[in-house]
Amino acid sequence: MMNHYNLLRAGLLLLSLIVFHCKQKSTGEENPSFALIPTEKFVFNSFVDCNMAEAWVGDTLRIFPGKYGEDPVWGNANELMYADGLNADEVFLTPHEKFKRPKMPPNAPAGTPGLHGAVWFETMYQDTKDATGKTLYGIYHNENYPETLPYDEPTGLGYKNKNWPQGLRGPESAAAVCRIGVMKSTDGGKSWDNRGIFIEDLQPRMILKPHNTSNTFAGGVGDPSAVASGEYLYLFYGEYSYPGVYDSATYNPDTEASGQCISVARIKISDLENPEGKAKRWGGKSFDVPHDGTGAPIPSLQIPKIEGGGPAAQAGQYHWGPSVSWNYYLNCWVMMMGKVEEESWRGSSIYISFNMNENLGEGSNAMAWSKPQVVLTKPGRVLWYPSLQPMNTEEDITNKNTCLKLGKRARLFVKDSEANEYSSEFIIGFER
Repeated sequence: MMNHYNLLRAGLLLLSLIVFHCKQKSTGEENPSFALIPTEKFVFNSFVDCNMAEAWVGDTLRIFPGKYGEDPVWGNANELMYADGLNADEVFLTPHEKFKRPKMPPNAPAGTPGLHGAVWFETMYQDTKDATGKTLYGIYHNENYPETLPYDEPTGLGYKNKNWPQGLRGPESAAAVCRIGVMKSTDGGKSWDNRGIFIEDLQPRMILKPHNTSNTFAGGVGDPSAVASGEYLYLFYGEYSYPGVYDSATYNPDTEASGQCISVARIKISDLENPEGKAKRWGGKSFDVPHDGTGAPIPSLQIPKIEGGGPAAQAGQYHWGPSVSWNYYLNCWVMMMGKVEEESWRGSSIYISFNMNENLGEGSNAMAWSKPQVVLTKPGRVLWYPSLQPMNTEEDITNKNTCLKLGKRARLFVKDSEANEYSSEFIIGFER
């Protein structure tokens, strides 16, 4: 039970709730209203450095946080685990010692085909043709360096260790490059087979010294969230590369910023088995850009220069880390996201955006997101990876809700990076 301090705190916060409301300019329709409701604090007892990836396997909700693989900057990791429960609250309160490690594919030696670098699962797509629920496709964020994925002239894959920018651990560390791939499991996520990379940016688009001073990425695509609509899986992700060939002599920060922020691509669900090279990015009018080409970001999610927006390589402000869900109560898509406000991924606020179009494949529906609104600000803190999660309600259990499908109320989780804590202090309530 909550003590008197927590009760007082909850009462004060309830009195100060702000209900957010906006108009969608393209249609004149009103976007949903939402409010934060304080709760007892939930702390997830696992290492989190990614979106939540989860699925119901039978009557068990299974969640897959953590990191796996080779990383010369941060150290090799074997912390990608999973936890089970009969409802979401039970899963998120699982003691750390009860998490289990799945069997993962080994890293391949540099210069040979296979899995390179480290991976984080960020979304689970559950094969609807498998009645057991055990066939899962894990969409993963993958990070590499010139050391783990050296440049290969014949294929154009990999990275050249020349003028390479600095990483998060100081002048002696290298910046990573992110890519997005797919793994498959047929046993409910207890073991995985790597199916390959299906979207990436290549060496010519990497942003190098002297212009890359952000201590984040050299470039790439990452931090994804994927949702199914029709015959496609729609991938919402962060774009961190130059929109074209980077040349230090002609580099323009405004040009860089114009091609960055949250973007969208799609891949046929039937191609997840063999996904390499089969995704298509949004090009401005349709999904017509190759998996390694230069697409167009979602304009409504970009931060204008007059409001502090700028290039990722120079610590400009931009939204990142989308977490997308279908809300059947609102009958719309909901996107949570972070905001980088200075170098090294620092930012103290999280945001929300709505898309009122159920069919993401029709026209430009996948791009029709409302201007992001502030959900939560904690001055002085660094907030990453916001997500909406189900709870232990009868509705959530009966509907087998996950972070990809939710109703009128959901638990709001966010990572406090400096405290290295992934926790929830609020429920978010929606109104149509």
